[in-house]
Amino acid sequence: MTDKSTELSSPNRWWQLIAGVVCMVMIANLQYGWTLFVAPMSKAQGWAVSDIQFAFSIFIALETWLTPVEGWICDALGPKHGPKLVVAAGGILVAIGWILNSQAQTITALYIGAALTGAGGGAVYATCVGSAVKWFPDRRGLAVGLTAAGFGAGAALTVIPIRMVIAANGYQAAFFWFGLVQGAIVFALAWLLRQPSPGEVRGVTTLVNVIQSTQSLSPGKMLVSPIFWLLYVMFVLVSGSGLMATAQIALIAKDYNVADSVLFLGATTLTVTLVVDNVMNGLARPFFGWISDQIGREYTMAVAFGLGGIAYWLLGSAGTSPWTFMVCAGFIFLTWGEIFSLFPSTCTDTFGTKYATVNAAFLYTAKGTSAFLVPLANKIEILTGSWYQVLIITAIMNFVVVALALFVLKPLRARHIANSTMRLRAAE
Repeated sequence: MTDKSTELSSPNRWWQLIAGVVCMVMIANLQYGWTLFVAPMSKAQGWAVSDIQFAFSIFIALETWLTPVEGWICDALGPKHGPKLVVAAGGILVAIGWILNSQAQTITALYIGAALTGAGGGAVYATCVGSAVKWFPDRRGLAVGLTAAGFGAGAALTVIPIRMVIAANGYQAAFFWFGLVQGAIVFALAWLLRQPSPGEVRGVTTLVNVIQSTQSLSPGKMLVSPIFWLLYVMFVLVSGSGLMATAQIALIAKDYNVADSVLFLGATTLTVTLVVDNVMNGLARPFFGWISDQIGREYTMAVAFGLGGIAYWLLGSAGTSPWTFMVCAGFIFLTWGEIFSLFPSTCTDTFGTKYATVNAAFLYTAKGTSAFLVPLANKIEILTGSWYQVLIITAIMNFVVVALALFVLKPLRARHIANSTMRLRAAE
């Protein structure tokens, strides 16, 4: 429930949210469409799949690890100019990165393209999420969830077109044209963006079941807090499991001999699965974000990640037919995408709003750390001869995070916020 005793001003915030969501849609298939390019690149260039997937790790690493710098630049340039300039630069880098991928004749060139794309995608992501937590203190989980949903579900719009372009003209043409168009749209929308000016969002309401700090900690103080590093470890574990599925889903479908089976209206199992996965990934973010506004962040984490652990186990043990593969994979994405609404919201609840863009960006770097688990999944599959062990490991990772959320994070956050409140009262 939400205390409605005060209202927030500026209906402009909804238009800002919409613009941010569209920007996120435009960068979605940088990550979630990647799996479509892996096999065609390996076949055309003769590169090992594990080497190609290292480019994906570079993309994820820079898309996340640079966000604290990009968030700091955005805040330093001010609420009026920061979002415009950072997102516009992101759009340019996104376009250049995928165009370079289309021309890459060496694995090194592919890595450079991945680095540029990661830097651009991170600039867009950090700015849009940072704006959402600032514009919507009363609906933080929902607003961040909707913003992140653009990134999670946006690729559903392009899965079929990308596959068609690859089939007709090769993966190089898909990289070139989608990179160019997506980058141009992000660049154009950037000039509509801004963050709230001081005092513009007034009368902050409180969420009854969500504990929120009344003080803001700077990034330096946050980085010495045990709570931050606990959140970081939890983020790495859940993100790593999801990225393994994101990058490998096409390969798993191929190894299960279901990828090209006709499933629905002439569409193959892989095509339908990718569309369903992206939709589920997107829905998870606002849905669990909204749930967390009602029952609290930690309880929502326990429910979502507990179901996620079951989902990975089901894909490994029962996902070998076309329909069960599609359903189990969709279940994984429904219970994974919410990390991108739950963790930024929890971070801002804990460490305050003043430095929210930079603080959330520091936590988001955990996704980059987790990206280096993706090639490890390939190594485990080669060593064991199946994906079953990989999926069991990812299930265990999710169950560990459930325990950490309930029995470690929840009491630590409650103590931290109680102490912050006491200090604030003593200062008064």
